[in-house]
Amino acid sequence: MSTDSRSPVLVWFRDDHRLTDNPALAAAAATGSQVLCFAVLDDSDDLRSLGGAARWWLHGSLKALDESLEQAGSRLALFKGPALSVVERIAHETGASAIYWNRRYGVAEIALDTAVKKRLTEGGFKAQSFNGRLLHEPWDIVNQAGKPFQVFTPYLRAVRARSVPTPCPAPKRLPGGTWPASLSDFMFPLAELGLEPSSPDWAGGLRKEWRPGEQAARASFRDFLSKGLNGYAENRDRPSLSGTSRLSPHLRFGEIGPRQIWHAVMARVTEHAGLARDAEKYLSEIVWRDFSHQLLHVHPHLPIRSHSSRFNGFPWIDDPGTLNAWQRGRTGYPIVDAGMRQLWQTGWMHNRVRMITASFLVKHLLTDWREGEAWFWDTLVDADPANNAFSWQWVAGTGPDSAPFHRIFNPVTQGEKFDPDGDYIRTFVPEVAGLPPTFIHKPWDAPPGVLHAAGVKLGENYPHPVVPHGPARERALQAFRSVRGAEPEGHS
Repeated sequence: MSTDSRSPVLVWFRDDHRLTDNPALAAAAATGSQVLCFAVLDDSDDLRSLGGAARWWLHGSLKALDESLEQAGSRLALFKGPALSVVERIAHETGASAIYWNRRYGVAEIALDTAVKKRLTEGGFKAQSFNGRLLHEPWDIVNQAGKPFQVFTPYLRAVRARSVPTPCPAPKRLPGGTWPASLSDFMFPLAELGLEPSSPDWAGGLRKEWRPGEQAARASFRDFLSKGLNGYAENRDRPSLSGTSRLSPHLRFGEIGPRQIWHAVMARVTEHAGLARDAEKYLSEIVWRDFSHQLLHVHPHLPIRSHSSRFNGFPWIDDPGTLNAWQRGRTGYPIVDAGMRQLWQTGWMHNRVRMITASFLVKHLLTDWREGEAWFWDTLVDADPANNAFSWQWVAGTGPDSAPFHRIFNPVTQGEKFDPDGDYIRTFVPEVAGLPPTFIHKPWDAPPGVLHAAGVKLGENYPHPVVPHGPARERALQAFRSVRGAEPEGHS
C-alpha cells in the first residue's frame, strides 16, 4: 500500500448506483483524495447470478451511473471475475489508501465482504463499509428480548418508533484519478460484459417501459409524490391504474435510497396533512422491504427451502405443461394470464397481481413455490434476493409470518374485485378484450353469442382453464391436510 498522501481512495459500487445518499461515496469524497470508482461483475458460483431481466437493467444502470460520475468529475471502471481476487488486485495496483463500499445482507454476500475486508486489512489497507441499502440494518431492529422480529406488524411499530437517518447529499465534485496502465487490459467496456440479450434480443418491451438510472428514479419519484401519493391506499390495488410508484427496480439497484423516499414522503405530509393515511401505507411498503432483508439475514435458506418444516413432505406436483401455461399466460384465467404477460413483456408485474398469480401456481396447480421464485428471478427487473424469496414463501404459506396455505384466492373473484371493468385484462389479453365486464373474468360462462360477438373461440384462440377452480381448491386443501393433520378453517 502506498503511504503517499496523494494516494487515491476506492469506491466499490454494487446495488447502490447513485450519488445522492451514498455513504460510501460520501466518505471517499470527504478524504479529499482522488476517487476511483469501480464495479465488478462476479458470476462465480458463490453468488446467485442475476436473471435475464435484471442483467438488462444492470447494463442501463451502470451506464447511467458512469454518466453521473463523469459529470461530477470521475468515471466508473468495470471489471469481471471473482470479486475477492479482483478487488485485491485493484487495491494493490492503484496504491489506494482506502476502499469504501455499502453493505449487502445475503449470506454469500456477507461471506464475500468479510473475506475481502480481512484480505485488505491484512495487507495494510483501510476497508470500511456502510449502510446504503436499508432504512435500518437487519440487526438494528429487535424485540424486547433482543431477538429479530418474525412478524411484520410489531416490526413496523418498532421502526415507526425510531428516527430514520437523514440522507447525505451527493458530492458536489469528485476529484477523479487516473487508473494505472497495468489495469487497463483488465477493465471491460460495458458492452463486453454481456448483460444485454442479443440472440434473440427479447428486451424491446423492457426498453419501451423503463429508463434505468438515478435521474430516472428521481423523476419517477417526484411524479409519484405530486400525482400518485394522493389516493395510494386505495389505488395501489387496482392494476389498471397508475396507483403505485413503480420504484421497485430503482430501489433494487440502489438508484434511489429508502431514506430519500422516507424523508421526502414525510415532508410531503407536513405540507399536506390529508396525505397522512396514504403516506403511512406507502411507507409501510418501504418497511416491508427492510423486513424482508432482515428475514433473509436471519434465515439465509429462504430462497431455497421452505421455512416451515411441515412442508418438507408436501405433495407438490411436477407438471411441466401446466407450469409452462402459467409462465406464458395461457392458464385460461384472464387475470392470471394478464399478470404473467405483463411480466413477460415489461419485466414487471403489479403487486396485487403478483399475489394472485403466485397463489394460482402454488395452490391451483400445486407447483412448488421455488419454480415460481425462479421464474420471477429471471423475468423481473426488480428481482431482489430478499423480497422475491420472502414474498413467494409468504404467498405459499411456507415462510415466517406468511399467509396461511388455506387462503386460496379465487382468480375470478379477485379479478372482479380489483379489475372490475377488465381494463387491465384487455391491455394484456387482447383475445378476450371484446367481452363485457360480466364475462371477461370467466369467459367459459359466456353464452355462445357473446363469445362469437367478441371473437373468442375457447380452446382455439384462448384456452380453456387448465384446472377448474373448485376441484383445484379442494385438491390443495387435501394436500395441506396431509402435512398438517388437521382440517384448516376459512378461505378467501
